[in-house]
Amino acid sequence: MSELPPELVFASPRKLPRAADLRGRVVVLDLAFAADGMGGPGFAKITGRFLKELGPRLARWVDHHDHDLHAQYRGDARFVLHTKAEHGACPEIITPELVARTGPIDTIVAHFDLDGLYAAAKWILGGREPYPGADADARAVDTRVGEVSPRAQLIDKALRVHFDDAVLKQRIVHWLCRGLRPGVEHDTIVAAAADFDQRASEAVALASRYTVEDDIALLHLPSHPRPFDKTELLLLGQRRASVAIVVDGTTVNIAAGFDSGLNFVTLLELGGGMPTRVSVPLARLDLALTKIREALRSR
Repeated sequence: MSELPPELVFASPRKLPRAADLRGRVVVLDLAFAADGMGGPGFAKITGRFLKELGPRLARWVDHHDHDLHAQYRGDARFVLHTKAEHGACPEIITPELVARTGPIDTIVAHFDLDGLYAAAKWILGGREPYPGADADARAVDTRVGEVSPRAQLIDKALRVHFDDAVLKQRIVHWLCRGLRPGVEHDTIVAAAADFDQRASEAVALASRYTVEDDIALLHLPSHPRPFDKTELLLLGQRRASVAIVVDGTTVNIAAGFDSGLNFVTLLELGGGMPTRVSVPLARLDLALTKIREALRSR
């Protein structure tokens, strides 16, 4: 077992790393099981294959996204699986006791959003928040409910614009773990966050194209739009209606408030994911609209 700090690898539910590329014992944080109802490969070919290849090197899998297959893993102590309703964010699940029970690990595979990065930092710190209120910040950002501190707003903006920048994510986790000190890590985050405002402004311009009917705000994006922030665009749609839908090429992005009472994972039979924000293929748009209208009428 290596005594080096754990390596950090960032991933998404449908884009996992090769198990052979990961060093030693592995902890997976804030990564949902791949859903089967969203088009393309599902659980068996993504999550299942990754688990099989990783084998006994998996030390812990901690997640808070809904999935039909959670029940199959409740007998395996390595899996700490909750729903979004139980825990709005992943870091609040991570405790000093959980980290201690898991023992030394070599690699952390975390979701590439703020929730995942905060979970990685908390694990590295032995289950301690990187700053007072960090768990609450992660929950507020991931649910879009509640107040978010200025430092978390800064990180959220940086990640929403540069979600594919691995160096930025490394620096954010290091900054959190090293006491949020001034220096190159903080400066990198500030510079990345500055790019957000321009994309948010473009989202505001695009939001004028929403059409609202039956408490659903629907937007078909124009061809080749200028860079914009999709989360901001969906949030702007939710100000106009209970459900916001953005059609982006061949993908339909659907979102509602965390406290809306809607569960698109169940409603659209997706198998897993975040209950109030999902994506489905364009071919399922009409069916999705029908089911969402029915759900809104029955609330």
